Amino acid sequence: MGAPQDPAYGPEAGQMEYTLGGSGANDSDFEEGSGSLSGSIGHFHSEHGEFGVRQSAGWFDFGSSTWSGSTRAFYDYHFGDGNFRPLIGANIGYVYGGDRVNETFAAAPEAGLKWYVTESAFLFVLAEYQFFFEDAEDADDNFDSGSFIYTLGIGFNK
Repeated sequence: MGAPQDPAYGPEAGQMEYTLGGSGANDSDFEEGSGSLSGSIGHFHSEHGEFGVRQSAGWFDFGSSTWSGSTRAFYDYHFGDGNFRPLIGANIGYVYGGDRVNETFAAAPEAGLKWYVTESAFLFVLAEYQFFFEDAEDADDNFDSGSFIYTLGIGFNK
């Protein structure tokens, strides 16, 4: 009998990926705050390259409450083949929502890390630098006034 082989962590070309994540914030008195959920469906066209769609929905109560949503297409490139997989990518899409939300386009470079706890299930952290724009000129002008978004979640490949 030979030595046991290490498990093969991560996706194979042709597999799908499903994620669910969330984030939240509040003031020191727990009187005002926000929370959001996000999910994604992705397809690995290779062992390292993935494209897909991300959907987010959030609720905000800072003085008055409202909700927002966003739908974004993304592409991520994953490095390595062990159970820790850093990634970089980008997304682009549309933001919409309640009375206080300015409906507009959004784009973001992104980076993250997936930690495979089994061959196909993982925990992840994702950071985006999101900026908003109405047209191509706005994208260049508004890049410096973007904001960071952090997501922590779970996912699996199938």
